[in-house]
Amino acid sequence: MSDYKTFEVEQIGKVAHVRLNRPDKANAMSEDVWREIHAIFDWADTDPSVRAVVFSANGKHFSSGIDLAMMAGLGASLSKEVGRNARLLRRKIIELQGALNAIEHCSKPVLAAIQGCCYGGGIDLVAACDIRYCTEDARFCIKEVDIGMAADVGTLQRLPYIISDGLMRELAYTGRVMDSDEADRAGLVNAVYPDHGSLVDAVLEKAQLIAAKSPIAVQGTKEMLIYARDHSVEEGLNYVASWNAAMLQSDDLKRAIMAQMSKQTPVFDD
Repeated sequence: MSDYKTFEVEQIGKVAHVRLNRPDKANAMSEDVWREIHAIFDWADTDPSVRAVVFSANGKHFSSGIDLAMMAGLGASLSKEVGRNARLLRRKIIELQGALNAIEHCSKPVLAAIQGCCYGGGIDLVAACDIRYCTEDARFCIKEVDIGMAADVGTLQRLPYIISDGLMRELAYTGRVMDSDEADRAGLVNAVYPDHGSLVDAVLEKAQLIAAKSPIAVQGTKEMLIYARDHSVEEGLNYVASWNAAMLQSDDLKRAIMAQMSKQTPVFDD
């Protein structure tokens, strides 16, 4: 782990707690935020001592979305030549997509704890996480339509697999705000908590429960779920057969079975 400009990162046992730390800016996602997300999740992915990640944010709001100062700076860098502008913008969009891809591609489950506003880029971020939880005061908004653009960093690609297509389209076309009750009913979040403190405590507890399981089993499960989303049933079955042909030879399977038989809690290597 390193010192970060926009994040606080703490490892609690086998769980990495990643906290977005720009509360004075409503945790708007600046250039540093995007860059550091990539670095943090590359570390979480490759460090075997990390088995689960909790993503939360300090302050009143989870994130107000992409930092408008960053958008203005990008606009100022454009020229009068359309082709070169398009090339520059495409490169920047793919760079930002890559930061959130690092969350989805992290082999460890990522649990999001959301309070206050989760707007624009914040939705892109939480859609890339495995599981989402929120506070009663949480509010969600696909804000891009109100600033004259289509969301381009993952919301329109990932959210239809999390909530219904009709609701997804309504939110994207209208830019209206969805409160925590509706988010809960829609399946965007798994549970709603009364305040930020109880939310973070509960999500950390769930992450510790996941971290106590076999990392071979948990990480294999995440791999299969993402693969199944993007492939046919037949392709998914073929992939898991090939995967488990190797992974079923792990010592974790023997330890888990022996622990079940002896009614003990198994302990797994990283």
